[in-house]
Amino acid sequence: EMNRSDLWARLGVIPQKAFLFSGTVASNLRFGDEAATDDDLWRALEIAQGRDFVEAMPEGLDAPISQGGTNVSGGQRQRIAIARVLVRRPEIYLFDDSFSALDLATDARLRAALKPETRDATVVIVAQRVSTIRDADLILVMEAGRIVEQGDHDELLAQGGAYYNLYNAQFAGPCADELTV
Repeated sequence: EMNRSDLWARLGVIPQKAFLFSGTVASNLRFGDEAATDDDLWRALEIAQGRDFVEAMPEGLDAPISQGGTNVSGGQRQRIAIARVLVRRPEIYLFDDSFSALDLATDARLRAALKPETRDATVVIVAQRVSTIRDADLILVMEAGRIVEQGDHDELLAQGGAYYNLYNAQFAGPCADELTV
């Protein structure tokens, strides 16, 4: 049993349509933790694959962010939102299609950097891309709001069902070399 406020205190949610507040990059990141140092912010941006584009802004951490983050790209918004949650270091991370605006290479680098950072946390990833969830310990495949398959990547490929079909659709060809019966 856990009350709602305790749950929210332990949970870091990053939605697909990340929202940024009017202010600066730093003020947006400090919504995660007001006491965070600049080093903490840069570290979170590094993990979230946002350091390079923030460093390229003339004002860096003090670069202005418009209401809703309309002055940065969708991928930059997502990376700032991910960094904001990383600054907070919650016990539970919920990435709700949070990598959708990232190219595949950035997605892969971000997930690799997240692994050591979230090692002792619970991580839930909601995603449409197989490449984003393929390394998960447990994958739940849902159709029409119901779980239709579950397992890890290899188990789900071996089942030859919905996940197998999604994999083939995304990687444009049969995956017979990965199918083990």
